[in-house]
Order: sequence, then C-alpha cells, then structure tokens
Amino acid sequence: MAKVLVVAEHNGETLNPSTAKCVACAAQIDGAEVDIVVLAGAASGPAAEAAQISGVNRVLTVERDENDVAIAAVLAPQIVALASDYSHVFGPSTTFGKDLMPRVAALVGVNQVSDIMSVEGSHRFKRPIYAGNAIVTVEAADDSAVVATVRTASYQAPEGGNSAAIESVDVTVELPTHTRFVELQTGQSDRPDLQAAAKVVSGGRALGSEENFDLIYKLADKLGAAIGSSRAAVDAGYVPPETQVGQTGQIIAPDLYIAIGISGAIQHITGIKDAGTIVAINKDEEAPIFEVSDIGLVGDLFNIVPELTDTLG
Repeated sequence: MAKVLVVAEHNGETLNPSTAKCVACAAQIDGAEVDIVVLAGAASGPAAEAAQISGVNRVLTVERDENDVAIAAVLAPQIVALASDYSHVFGPSTTFGKDLMPRVAALVGVNQVSDIMSVEGSHRFKRPIYAGNAIVTVEAADDSAVVATVRTASYQAPEGGNSAAIESVDVTVELPTHTRFVELQTGQSDRPDLQAAAKVVSGGRALGSEENFDLIYKLADKLGAAIGSSRAAVDAGYVPPETQVGQTGQIIAPDLYIAIGISGAIQHITGIKDAGTIVAINKDEEAPIFEVSDIGLVGDLFNIVPELTDTLG
C-alpha cells in the first residue's frame, strides 16, 4: 500500500491552500494512506486546519525554533528523516515547494518528479513540458521512493470536515550550519493572495509605467480580485516580482482571469491554462493571448479599463 507524506506549506498561522491540493493529488493513488507533516516553530494553527482536510489520515507536527522560518536547508533533513516510513513525499509546485523538494530528493537519492498534473499509477505520472505545450508521461523506479512536486493548478482542494489525529513527533537530525536566517521582507496587502484567489486582474508592459498600473489596482479592488502581472511588467519595474504569473512566476487557476495589455507569451500562458474563464483586453487583434481567451476585447486599454471600472460602480 502506498503511504504518502505531504509537506504542509503555511505562514506559521494558517495553511496554504496548496497543501490540500497536494492531498487531492495523493488521493489519486489507489489505496494511498495520506499523512501531512507540519514543520514550524508553533504548529497548532496549521495542524488544526490540516486535520480537517478530507482524506488525511494523520497530521504530524515537528516543532522546533529552527522551523519558525521555512528555510529549505533546515527543513529538508527533517523531512528525509521521516521519509523512510513512506513510499511517496509530495510538496506543492509553489515557490516554497520548488525551493524545498529538490533538496529532499537529493538527500533521499532519487530524481524528483516535477509538476504532477495527473496520476496514472503509483509510480507513473503526467506532467507538462516545453512551457506546457506538451504533456509527458514519466515513471519512477518501482523500488524507489517518489519525491515530487504537485502542479496545484491541476487540482481542486478536497472538502473539509475531517478530524484526523494530530501527533507530535521528534526528529533528531544534524541541521546545517552554513545557512542562517537573516531577514524576511514582505509586502503587506489587503488584496487576496494571488495563489489562492478566485479572481485575478493582470497587467502587462502595455500599461507603460508604474503609475498607470493604478488602472489595474482600481479594477481589481472593484472585483475583489488579486493582482497579477506579466514578466515584462515586472522586469520594467511596474510591479513587484511576487505578482508575476507564468512559468517563471506563479502558476494559478482562478475562476476568472483578466489579462490587460498582455500579449500572451508562452511562459505567461503556462501560468493560466487551468483558469476557468480568461478575459483578454489588448489593442493588437493578433496578440497570442486571444488564442486562449474565452472573451476577447480589442481596443485601447486606457479607454476600456476606466469605463469597465466605472460600470462596476
């Protein structure tokens, strides 16, 4: 029987929705028993949320001061110490998981399976390649552990209502001394989190300046949406990197995605392919974004967006 350990992503207080989506992926493995591990300075909050996820058998908590900040070099050895009891170790294909899981795979001594979007068997999976333009089936050795990241945009979080057992575990490992936490700088925002938002409004280089991006903020506020952007907008300095959507940014799957002044480069399309409804506003009717959009509007964004914002009241 497959035993899957899902590494929880959290901010110390609440669980990131990516964790539940990893559970949904693990549940596709026939007969899988799924546990979640929460590594934190204080794990009670995230652990309580994890215990409510449908399909979870147990929630393991590893509490130590060193886990107060998620540093991959510190977390990985602890996860590997627990991994010997499991056939699979899953983490989300988010910034957190992409930083952590390769270290876990290296310490376990296996090749990582990246961006699982479909489970075909206990050791057989489908994942996107070539910026999502092709899907490949990969297979891990039957006699080895599977360490993988899950493409969270491909899964819906299971319902709550569970009451899994929460168990505190002690992990005795030698932690690295070459890596230390110095400082965390993060922006504060009242807007929804980009990774978890149901609605996202994104702007591209066509906005022309950081000041003009105010059009995106106003529309997003009217819709209660998160802010996204293209890589070109980030590179131009219009918005911070954490707003970037795409292969080198965040891969998201909102119910509604509005792309404003975004041409639709392949790397950006990769990040939004699983969105429910894609709306594109661009003055270039040949822009690639229209090939994947459900609703397309050709015109000057500096006229259309203010009018749309005003219409929403």
